[in-house]
Amino acid sequence: MLYLISIIFGAMVGSFLNVCIFRLPKEESIIWPGSHCPHCKKPIRFYDNIPLISYFLLRGKCRYCKGPISLQYPLVEGITSLSSLLLIMKFGPSLSYLTYFAFVAALIVITVIDLYHQIIPDVISLPGIGVGLLASVIIPPITFFNSLIGILLGGGSLFLVATLYQWLFKREGMGGGDVKLLAMIGAFLGWKAVILTILLSSLIGSISGISIMVLKGKNFKYAIPFGPFLSLGAVISLFYGQNIINWYLYLNR
Repeated sequence: MLYLISIIFGAMVGSFLNVCIFRLPKEESIIWPGSHCPHCKKPIRFYDNIPLISYFLLRGKCRYCKGPISLQYPLVEGITSLSSLLLIMKFGPSLSYLTYFAFVAALIVITVIDLYHQIIPDVISLPGIGVGLLASVIIPPITFFNSLIGILLGGGSLFLVATLYQWLFKREGMGGGDVKLLAMIGAFLGWKAVILTILLSSLIGSISGISIMVLKGKNFKYAIPFGPFLSLGAVISLFYGQNIINWYLYLNR
């Protein structure tokens, strides 16, 4: 029953995350007006706004104008539901679960917005830094000092890389949004996870980026958002970070 509740809760939050994804880049209110069809602008009734279920009952189309509903909506709701389930399995019904669920939910919004618009909204990352630092005082195992060093290491390391890249190549290679995002990740997960996140995101991003450029015939100046890879690296660090670190130490002892 607990797992079922976590899935339903995740789907409901996922529905709200879709609103954030759609409206934040446009600087629109996420509260008012209510949900409406992006094509015909008609308000969406509550029975057509049930996470996951309504999309399939409506066959991915608006009830009124038959305009297509983006597959993004059920995907975000499904991923958020799965995240909620995995987190409740890891932390149980606790403050840690709520804190890290909020963290993962923020990463989901950041990922999709960055994929669409190549921006990371400050309205998520900057408050996230403060929330992560505050959470380190309340929940284990991240200490306040660990979180603070994570912020400085995360934001500082990417800021240094971005500055050096711009100085060497005379163009922006990494945006300020990535710097703030890694600072937020450091606030929630601590400095050790920052190092692991950088390594994982760089590895996954390099493989994905080269593959995309080869498939699309792009050159190495092709811009690929780094935020989604940082987010993925952070999620892996959250769930398996200590296991990966222990495995690495075991191989090098």
